[in-house]
Amino acid sequence: MPHSAFSCVLWDVDGTIADATPGIFPRLMEVLASFGQPAPDPASLPRWVGPPMYESFQSLAGLSATQAEDALARYRALAARDGYAASVDIYDGVPDVIRAVAAAGIPQATASTKPENQVTAILEHNELLGLFAAVSGARSGTVGRSDSKSDVVGWALERLQAAGVDTSNPVLVGDRHHDVEGAAEHGVPVIFAEWGFGEASEGDGAVSRAADADALRALLLT
Repeated sequence: MPHSAFSCVLWDVDGTIADATPGIFPRLMEVLASFGQPAPDPASLPRWVGPPMYESFQSLAGLSATQAEDALARYRALAARDGYAASVDIYDGVPDVIRAVAAAGIPQATASTKPENQVTAILEHNELLGLFAAVSGARSGTVGRSDSKSDVVGWALERLQAAGVDTSNPVLVGDRHHDVEGAAEHGVPVIFAEWGFGEASEGDGAVSRAADADALRALLLT
């Protein structure tokens, strides 16, 4: 049976397990248009994937904190209308890695700033939910509007520990600098998923890089 150097594996979702941009981008443009904002340059759209949306409405669209709160509510209403698992693609080979890690007896959890109910819906729709010992995402409603990557990593570790999982040697798989920085606050190393939305430089603080799912499997299992 394969073994792992890690006691548990944490997963980012957007850009690592799932490509939700077919749904994210149209909803984003609809919300921005409702504020009289022009559609973003297509080349800049990947910058919206990964960080908390509340933060991005301010930093990328220039909305005030009050406007960003309203924009986030509108965005989440559209996501609920469309269905959280709709227009979401799963990256080739990644489910196989998740299944292989689970088969090797290595506990897994998500650590995503995507709302937790949306993470659960995506995993359940793709028959992956049962492979995770814990699901950690941003909280729903106003309280979760600025939940950070550090927050969700901390909750993932707490939930794994509550489930009796050894969290002494964790690793996070993610694709943005937010993953690297947020995990570092908990002393968690990161494997940078190069197929995601981050630029290459965003993985500079990661312990390893994986070009594809096969490379990731080799890093997680021996």
